[in-house]
Amino acid sequence: MNPAELFEAHRELLTRAVEATVARDYWSAFPESPSKSVYGAEAAPAGERAFTALLGKPFPVEVPGATGTVSTERSPYGLELAVSYPRADPHALIAAARAATPAWRAVGPEGRAGVAAEILRRINAASFEMAHAVQHTTGQAFVMAFQAGGAHAQDRGLEAVAFALAATTRLPSRSSWAKPQRGADPLSLEKTATVVGRGVSVVIGCTTFPTWNSYPGIFASLVTGNPVIVKPHPGAVLPLAITVRICREVLAEAGLNPDVVTLAAEEPGDGIAATLATHPDVRIVDFTGSSEFGDWLEVNARQAVVYTEKAGLNTVIVDSTGDYRGLLRNLAFSLSLYSGQMCTTPQNILVPRGGITTDAGHRTPEQFGDDLAAALDKLLGDPARAAGTLGAIVNDGVLARLTEASGAPGVVHASATVADPQFPSAVVRTPLVSRLDAADEKVYTREWFGPVSFVITTDSTEHSLRIFTETVRAHGALSALVHSTSPEVLDAAREAALDAGIHLSENLTGGVFVNQTAAFSDLHGSGANPAATAALTDDWFVSGRFFTLQSRRHS
Repeated sequence: MNPAELFEAHRELLTRAVEATVARDYWSAFPESPSKSVYGAEAAPAGERAFTALLGKPFPVEVPGATGTVSTERSPYGLELAVSYPRADPHALIAAARAATPAWRAVGPEGRAGVAAEILRRINAASFEMAHAVQHTTGQAFVMAFQAGGAHAQDRGLEAVAFALAATTRLPSRSSWAKPQRGADPLSLEKTATVVGRGVSVVIGCTTFPTWNSYPGIFASLVTGNPVIVKPHPGAVLPLAITVRICREVLAEAGLNPDVVTLAAEEPGDGIAATLATHPDVRIVDFTGSSEFGDWLEVNARQAVVYTEKAGLNTVIVDSTGDYRGLLRNLAFSLSLYSGQMCTTPQNILVPRGGITTDAGHRTPEQFGDDLAAALDKLLGDPARAAGTLGAIVNDGVLARLTEASGAPGVVHASATVADPQFPSAVVRTPLVSRLDAADEKVYTREWFGPVSFVITTDSTEHSLRIFTETVRAHGALSALVHSTSPEVLDAAREAALDAGIHLSENLTGGVFVNQTAAFSDLHGSGANPAATAALTDDWFVSGRFFTLQSRRHS
């Protein structure tokens, strides 16, 4: 089908997605359960076969100007991957992207949205293949890889399509203008408004959530008229290579140049991300990863609009609770999910020196730390269940931070090794929790990405809120949580979060966790603190990617 036909085929889905971005209620286009009753009895074995067929071979994708091949991935579960990819020539990729731009611009917003929706539909059909690819590059457990790397990432991509479609169709593409004239015929003009992409877009992926963090940028840029060069992290190429393969297939079948989307795989140290991001023809950069490189991009990629999601000091303020067991259970799971290797995992847990009031009695900071440790032990006591929650450690950097934290005084929950019954070679660790004082700011104002958290004793809840505001404003954060039974404290926490520029969760004790966000309802990142320059997904995330240019002529 051509782009116009694809738009008609997916019109209902796209209309519903646009409506969901406004309603902000629960809605998901892609089922998150890897169930036979949802995806069919053959989907799981077919997906595993498709994944296995990729191992030990060159990946089937064309890359303009490729110079040899690279093979850089290592499964945290010990599976031999040995997939090789064409090694990118950044200048050839940029030239190919520019050549593909005019025809992609001519498709128009609705046609581009139709192509994007078809891509997402096909990615969803490959969800089991994708889940295995995500699991064995990131270390996520399979169910989490299916959900976060599959359905939830697809929802985030569709959300970006919806925002981009709404923004690019807000002005009519054609209009008539007539100005009355006294004693003469009206002055009449016919006008057109054409959405023009800003230019070549580069999406720089991360190693922990290669699809979830990349899909918003990929699809926002595509629908607003920009070609996209996808630059995966060397440790997590396969999920984005599958994505690029599907994009190129859909584009070619729609009669379009597949170089609208290309893959930029590299050897570690090639520095392709910096080369691409600072090239004068690259006008959009999306990046997820370290603060160091994100800050560098913001300073040096001056010819581009730069969207970054970086590190931060995610914070929990504990004042009081009416459900202490629920608080501990919820927080323990938040610290354990994917071994804390999420950009939203809590790190700094602030507890007043005078203790907290709970339905289980008064608890000092020391008792709170012990109770949290016990909750972690209860949650992770069964090895099979623990492995499914923790996943595997993604790289040596996480292990190094965990080792460093283990040697500090004040550890109340030491990190332990967990055996994964299915993957004996997997490196699986439980969270480490250490006790600090508010004076130890040199420790807790550093990000310890991974399963490392601190229970920090403060002078009071007011002091906790002040530390929260100051550290987030200075260092950034992507999540914040407050527990209190006091309306006054909750009001103060809301004001502190507004001052700090961060989204706030309150009194989470059930099945919703601070480190999870829902597409079409929750914003991820804000752009209001140093951890990110935009939110997934809001108007600013799409509006900087295009211009609307007008022509006019006499009727």
